[in-house]
Amino acid sequence: MATRKGKLLGSIVGCVVIFVLLSTAYYLYFYSRDYHSQSSRAVSSVLTAQSSKVFEPVLPNVPVVLPRDFAFHNEFQHEWWHYFANVTDQHGEEYGVQWSYFRVAHSDNDFTGWLSPQIYASHIVISNGRQVWREQRISRGGIGQAGMSNAPFRIWIDNWYWRSLGKTPFPGQLTASSDSFDLSLTTTVKGPYVLPGERGYREKHDLLPVASYNLTAPFLRVKGELKLGDSKLIQVEGSAWMSKEWGSGLMTEQQQGWDWFVLHLDDETTLSLSRYRHEAQLPYIFGTLATNDGKVIDIAPDEISLIPLQSTFISSTKKVPLHWTINIPRYDISLTTKVLNSSLWLPFVIPYWEGPISATGSHNAKGFIQLTGY
Repeated sequence: MATRKGKLLGSIVGCVVIFVLLSTAYYLYFYSRDYHSQSSRAVSSVLTAQSSKVFEPVLPNVPVVLPRDFAFHNEFQHEWWHYFANVTDQHGEEYGVQWSYFRVAHSDNDFTGWLSPQIYASHIVISNGRQVWREQRISRGGIGQAGMSNAPFRIWIDNWYWRSLGKTPFPGQLTASSDSFDLSLTTTVKGPYVLPGERGYREKHDLLPVASYNLTAPFLRVKGELKLGDSKLIQVEGSAWMSKEWGSGLMTEQQQGWDWFVLHLDDETTLSLSRYRHEAQLPYIFGTLATNDGKVIDIAPDEISLIPLQSTFISSTKKVPLHWTINIPRYDISLTTKVLNSSLWLPFVIPYWEGPISATGSHNAKGFIQLTGY
């Protein structure tokens, strides 16, 4: 009798596991198919609040607190880490390195294991002026394939991980391997953290209650090595930027996408600009200027002129504005941007264009640009 019960229990457990696996595959398949078909709807479908779900709202007067808020916030629907690095090898060749890590909850339940509602996606992109190396990983939460620990700090998915020895990400090491590349980068802080907006609370719309919590580490030094294809190890070093954003509904249903610029104006000053595009409404623009002595300046929309100069066809049907002018007269900023490599449309779960840029004019700057919804 005990043997029969054991076999029955084993069959039930097996069926549950198979059902969850198939459900996850079905969910991810249709998630990806929708994203690859129409990128503007794809971004919106992931980052728009779901009225049938109950997640924590993003509220003003709730400041971001460090190091506490380096941890995951599973009570919110979305969480998004970004790391950009502009590095140079011993021969002076420039490379861009991008690491993104997403957490998206498709349900507001708190189940664990195979029933966890958390979906994780991460991608790494390495580029120079001629080539692009990229890969994406996707995982269901709750089974150990992806996740985070706080003491010490560690974020991982498969054999990709960011880790440090303390409760903050820095000094930290990003390590990743794939069939086409390997990288190992050590990143240290050379300036203060920045909490944009109102102590980390950042509005994304001038009429609707759309906002997120944010923190950035804009003053970073990076050093390490890359292995690209069959090449020898390439020693690189340069500057980097890390940001984290979380909330519930990071976009409105009428939002088309956004344009995000990150620039190291010099060794002491960084600039971040965002332009949120909406249907039947002028774009909502905002920015943050930060210095490594702790000064943080919020730049008002009417102080910023952010104009696309030229759009580039990256396929027979897709056109993306890769060249821009940036003017902020109050702070003596006048720049024209240029991309290092135009072939950086990323056809991932969340599809967008993202890559390293340089800028000339009032400053000789380097950084990154992210363009979604095109």
